[in-house]
Amino acid sequence: MEKPFGTDLESAKNLNITLLNYFNEDQIYRIDHYLGKETVQNMLVTRFSNGIFEPLWNQNYIDHVEITSAESLGVEGRGGYYDHSGALRDMFQNHLLQLVGFVAMEPPVVVDANAIRNEILKVFQSLKPIPENKVSRYVIRGQYIESKIRGEHVTGYRDEEGVDPLSRTETFIALKFYIDNWRWAGVPFYVRSGKKLPTRVTEIVIHFKSVPHHLFNTANLTEGGNNQLIIRIQPDEGILLKFGMKTPGAGFKVQTVNMDFHYSDLAGEYIPAAYERLLLDCMQGDATLYARGDAVEQAWSFVQPILNAWQTNPEIAIYGYPAGTWGPEDSDKLVTGGQWRYPCKNLTNDGLYCEL
Repeated sequence: MEKPFGTDLESAKNLNITLLNYFNEDQIYRIDHYLGKETVQNMLVTRFSNGIFEPLWNQNYIDHVEITSAESLGVEGRGGYYDHSGALRDMFQNHLLQLVGFVAMEPPVVVDANAIRNEILKVFQSLKPIPENKVSRYVIRGQYIESKIRGEHVTGYRDEEGVDPLSRTETFIALKFYIDNWRWAGVPFYVRSGKKLPTRVTEIVIHFKSVPHHLFNTANLTEGGNNQLIIRIQPDEGILLKFGMKTPGAGFKVQTVNMDFHYSDLAGEYIPAAYERLLLDCMQGDATLYARGDAVEQAWSFVQPILNAWQTNPEIAIYGYPAGTWGPEDSDKLVTGGQWRYPCKNLTNDGLYCEL
């Protein structure tokens, strides 16, 4: 089954009940192509096979976690569908919450479908609910408006074919939320996704806490002076670690340098497409990278109060942002004491994506 698995909590529950009238849960494969991406799968190996990461993967050392999924395209003729969906349903409830599950899960007892999916379910069960009366504080939504990108006029969302001229469907979503458990207590998670942003990129950024005492002049640190581990899901898949090094010469001027790995460096290794990998797993009866019914319902439980608030309170703002920008400026207010990482300051020549 391809997503969407329902349009809200009630429809997701009804869909599961209907399916279970005819199939057992272990016969149902709810496909989410993000889980078929090589870098997502490698996150388990990065975390649980390296002694240098897992001891630091908790609230003692991590300041916050940031996940971005940006698209440079608009609705591309799918306005009739998208206007009844929006970024929260289309991206956050499934793709991005699954990424949160992989980032935040506890080590599974064994590497099999039930053990891994049990741990992801626990993450979803630990998501701190956002009360309906506080949605505007923790959730920012936006719509792209007409603009010029590299000299070409770009149509605004409400002028797209099939879209209601008075539509309040969001093409951009940004959230701040917490996971209430022992590992992640007090660590904010920031997640954003949008259409008509400057580039196509999906990445996870682990922002580590600063050192307890600054021996060196922090003004000399480059942007993002704290250590960051960047996991690029697409494109130019890879992993990058940012850390401080001394600039050659007199004194102790510090600059941020990168240590990185790119999957493209694995010359000769065939990397299957996401759907190819997942369909093969289905044929082999391996449901590890497929969403389970209880996890789908739990994800909708977290999203439902946001949908309710938007439906019942028309005063909650939907911000316009010019196509080709990084979304509403108000989304920066979500990030305590800082701003989002802007991963693509230097785009490639075609302007479609940036390298890791």
